[in-house]
Amino acid sequence: MSGLARCLLLCSLLFLVPTNLFPAELNQQVSLLLVNGNLVTMDAEQPRAEAIAIDGDQIVALGTTAEIRALAGPKTTVMDLQGRLTIPGFIEGHGHFLSLGRLKLQLDLTKAQSWQEIVQQVEAETKRHKPGTWILGRGWHQEKWRKPPEHAVGGYPRHESLSQVSPDHPILLVHASGHASIANAKAMELAGVSADTPDPVGGKVLRDDKGQPIGVFRETAQDLIHRAHHQATDSQSPTEHEAQQRTALKSAAQECIAKGITSFHDAGSSFADVDFFKEQAQAGQLPVRLWVMLRASNTEYRKNLADYRLVDAGNSFLTVRAIKCMA
Repeated sequence: MSGLARCLLLCSLLFLVPTNLFPAELNQQVSLLLVNGNLVTMDAEQPRAEAIAIDGDQIVALGTTAEIRALAGPKTTVMDLQGRLTIPGFIEGHGHFLSLGRLKLQLDLTKAQSWQEIVQQVEAETKRHKPGTWILGRGWHQEKWRKPPEHAVGGYPRHESLSQVSPDHPILLVHASGHASIANAKAMELAGVSADTPDPVGGKVLRDDKGQPIGVFRETAQDLIHRAHHQATDSQSPTEHEAQQRTALKSAAQECIAKGITSFHDAGSSFADVDFFKEQAQAGQLPVRLWVMLRASNTEYRKNLADYRLVDAGNSFLTVRAIKCMA
């Protein structure tokens, strides 16, 4: 974690600190001091401070560097901010926490300058996963490549070179726009895609001059491959599913903290996801505060909603106080 991100995280409760609390009133040795800084408090009566004292996860005092240094004990960590700006953590106003984590675990194809680079990325990734594991990626854009791929169809690559390096792993690579995807032969096999597969309404399976799918699916045709991927996910054991959830949560938290985001409005999670968040928060494994909107069917709401109103659960890291409805 960067120094800036750490400062943002530690200062995320700064607005809760009483401004009339001075070091002389404390009868404790604090765990961390941030000194010689330019702290923004978000408090109109004391908008700036030089230093801050923190004990555990609580901010206990603001003051000058000299005042706060006086609280140091033999086990206190002192961080010299060297005059740098330190502000409360950012709040993400609308996002999807676990989806963010899953996205960060996918191959990042945004920087690839050729189709061959993408094939190489996929080949390297297959060596990290057992056969049969779906490998996902996102962000490719054929117009940004230095040169078009060989034997391109309408500017799009064919799947053969991709399939050659991933014979045992289904591959799904989503375009930067989200309006197209590339799949390899294994993914198309699992999806039941062949030359006889018709184009779905609102979508197109790109084909060569012999009518064979080249591996590119546009618009709603992507669902042919996505359904196969979802079937594989749905067949996971509870242990496998929980392991993936933990990995996604850790990935999302790391991404947020690295960007100084310490609170996150999660815009639409299931009751099962909330159970998972609560478990992780109570275990001290949720480093970002979540404010969750539930998203479920009316039947699920009637059955469960009364039990899921949570305020400051898990050491104040989880709140559930809204539902999300789609008109």
